Amino acid sequence: MKERLQKVLARAGIGSRRAAEGYIAAGRVMVDGCRVSQMGLQVDPECQRITFDGRPLSFPEEKITVLLNKPAGYVTTMHDPQGRPLVGSLVKEPGLRLFPVGRLDLETEGALLLTNDGDLANRILHPRYEIKRTYQATVKGVPAAAALQALRQGIELEGRRTWPAQIRTLRRREGECTLEVIIHEGRKRQVRKMFAAIGHPVLRLKRVAYGGLRLGDLASGAHRRLTAADIRRLFQGSPPQGQQE
Repeated sequence: MKERLQKVLARAGIGSRRAAEGYIAAGRVMVDGCRVSQMGLQVDPECQRITFDGRPLSFPEEKITVLLNKPAGYVTTMHDPQGRPLVGSLVKEPGLRLFPVGRLDLETEGALLLTNDGDLANRILHPRYEIKRTYQATVKGVPAAAALQALRQGIELEGRRTWPAQIRTLRRREGECTLEVIIHEGRKRQVRKMFAAIGHPVLRLKRVAYGGLRLGDLASGAHRRLTAADIRRLFQGSPPQGQQE
């Protein structure tokens, strides 16, 4: 049975469908010995030979997702030309190839999902579901109430307005302030850019929850497999499938 190439790659645990499109565009995928760059190509993995970076696809029988408490100083990728520490080195799941769902920048800590389930990764990343990400941001100084209200309502960042954010102050210390920030967008370095825009750069950033799934007391650098109940918590409060496009 034929299906789109990027969906086949996701099902094989190569990455989300969005990531798979990038791999196709980069010429890393071949079908029957021919390099492919066409998006949406229909293929039959049972009848055709499909390779990624020269290796035939395999389809894992066991699909798992883990929650990692990412430490600062690790890059959210499975390969880094600069040789920096990789998040994959922290997750020991023998025989399973896991990839990160979304990203945390080098110095950001906290909740990061890794999986070999491309369909689940696609659901988590799709804007339709509006999965909330909860952060604790320690910023320089104490933002004025008006500045925080502006972030709550949305501000212009790089030519696009941010969606409204939920923000509350957790604690204040001399010269800094820690706030809880809840957003559902996945724009690159968004929380850091939001606070830089109001003149209060982020000193430390940690993601503490994905939807209704919280990091809890998971130690830095440790991970755990998610249960079916955990997966349901990810989508708590999200619009039902098909309600939004």
